[in-house]
Amino acid sequence: MSAPSSLHHAPDSLRGHFLIATPVIGSGFFNRSLTYLCEHNSEGAMGIVVNQCLEVSLTEMLEHLDIEPTVSPDIPILAGGPVATDHGFVLHRGSTEWEGSQPVTDTICLTGSQDLLHAIAAGEGPDDYLVALGYAGWSAGQLESEMAENSWLTVLADDDILFRHDAAGRLAAAGRQLGIDIDLLSAEVGHA
Repeated sequence: MSAPSSLHHAPDSLRGHFLIATPVIGSGFFNRSLTYLCEHNSEGAMGIVVNQCLEVSLTEMLEHLDIEPTVSPDIPILAGGPVATDHGFVLHRGSTEWEGSQPVTDTICLTGSQDLLHAIAAGEGPDDYLVALGYAGWSAGQLESEMAENSWLTVLADDDILFRHDAAGRLAAAGRQLGIDIDLLSAEVGHA
């Protein structure tokens, strides 16, 4: 696993926010997606899609990596995005004590190294974590352009949505933070 290049925080950054896909985004990978932004600056943005599961569990992934779990962390692996789908990332609460850990917020870190997977397999990792393969990436100005086209809504991420809701319930929960029902959003736009 490898982490993205160093994270740099800008004052107007959406780092630590959710991106909620609107129907404008169309069909495809990001349709009805909820992305947790780990980085957003003048060079672009990077996030992990947190509501789409792959058909593989963490236990299966650990076995594939020849990591023998002493506990049974049988949680689904997330399809974190269409970029670097062969690289794993762990979003977790806690410290940056693991190799390659980068703080995203005061409470959430992103780690892309296998030492954290070894700790999780041994029952010594963080209590709250999500594991994803791949990530979502935007070049400089690309996300802002997509937001101007109404492809995304944003809201400050709630850690409980990440770690207390299952993948299927995260999108609706993030929508409720904005006071909207995601299922009622339309791609049609009117002008007054």
